[in-house]
Amino acid sequence: MNLTPRLFKSYASRNVNNPRLRKTFRFATHHALEKRLQLVQEVPEWEALRDRAHQIKEEVIDHLDFYLEGLETHVTANGGKVFWARDGKEASDYIVKVARRIRAKTVVKSKSMTTEEIGLSRTLEENQLEPVETDLGEFIIQLAHEWPSHITAPALHKSRGEVGELFAEKLGIPYTDVPEELCEAARKLLRSKFLKAELGISGVNFALADTGTVVIVENEGNARLSTTMPRVHIAVMGLEKVIPSFNDLPVFLRLLARSSTGQKQTSYVSLISASRQPGELDGPEEFHLVILDNGRTEILKDPRMREALFCIRCGACLNTCPIYQRVGGHAYGSVYSGPIGAVITPLLQGVEVAKDLPYGSSLCGSCSGICPVKIDIHHMLLWLRQQVVAGRHTPWQERLAMKLFLAGMSDSALYRLGSGALRLAVRLGGAQGRPLKVPGWTQTRDFPPLAERSFKTLWKELEKTEAGRAHP
Repeated sequence: MNLTPRLFKSYASRNVNNPRLRKTFRFATHHALEKRLQLVQEVPEWEALRDRAHQIKEEVIDHLDFYLEGLETHVTANGGKVFWARDGKEASDYIVKVARRIRAKTVVKSKSMTTEEIGLSRTLEENQLEPVETDLGEFIIQLAHEWPSHITAPALHKSRGEVGELFAEKLGIPYTDVPEELCEAARKLLRSKFLKAELGISGVNFALADTGTVVIVENEGNARLSTTMPRVHIAVMGLEKVIPSFNDLPVFLRLLARSSTGQKQTSYVSLISASRQPGELDGPEEFHLVILDNGRTEILKDPRMREALFCIRCGACLNTCPIYQRVGGHAYGSVYSGPIGAVITPLLQGVEVAKDLPYGSSLCGSCSGICPVKIDIHHMLLWLRQQVVAGRHTPWQERLAMKLFLAGMSDSALYRLGSGALRLAVRLGGAQGRPLKVPGWTQTRDFPPLAERSFKTLWKELEKTEAGRAHP
């Protein structure tokens, strides 16, 4: 699947007219929100936790160089290797180099949005390596040759019937839509991959600067197998994933699970500080940490947008967004979808490429209200809209309309002339019951009717009436 944020409007229009897709997204997101709400109500200090998480991330981003250097120092002291990647190509090239050195053929991957961001699986395939996504959702979309449609639930857009058809086609098993049977089929295939893989690749939820520990949270156990069974483990993290210390971790663990999957805690939390030590029965012989920039330092430079680096990838803003619920993740044409994707994608790929994404929002503020680290998402979307306009990336018709509007609102005579012309156009356009047709507006809604008489006309009539009463 090749998608691009340039075609957001086209993708969104197509998906809005797909009733099955809308039903699937509505059910899944509402279910996640209900579970989250129930668990959040059990935590009276929830807002205090959000405030604390915001403060921690603010401290990290304000002193990012200090904490990243501390992380590197401790990872190296623990026997690991750290590689700094300026972009996705450098990160992918380093991983391929390690794979070739150990003569790897099969690579097992646990769920990682960062490796999706850089297209790592495609690069591995181009270098004659077999990447295997081991998270069930990621495994499904890998079989379907698609992108994730949600940050935490990548196959959210697929019904179990569609998954059954996909497994029957790709795995050669009898069709079934029973979840337990589908999971068993995936487990059987993936277990054999775990046993023969030479290289395991994971993402990183959090990296602790004071101990050099990477933290991975999951529910399926596949990340633990991916990081312990192969000879070599490579963890790939965006440079914003670092947090100061182990003492800060419980704050984020309490927020992340409740916000993303509606759980008090995920089934597995792996803390990895080093490769296998003498006397230990499992774990890799080598541990590598790839710290990825890929545009993040550019975001860091902008005081208005650097808060986007606070994101812990919980997906709560997607679940609550009325636009995401209707158009789905693939409409955004990017690995990162929903409100946070509408912020991150223009920053990483360029406003000119993703100019429509900031407008894919009702600006209701629900995304900011639900964010566990209190990112001011909807105001960032407003700022990005300003950048789109300043860069002249909007249609010329829109720019002309806004200039005319500004002129009319700045001059009383022009305002009266314009309102009179508009009133006449509506009267003529709406003759014989036909509403006024306005390109880009009336395909999906009626042009709002105007009052028979303007406020100024009514005011003047009122003044005349009052004057007549005062001087009979």
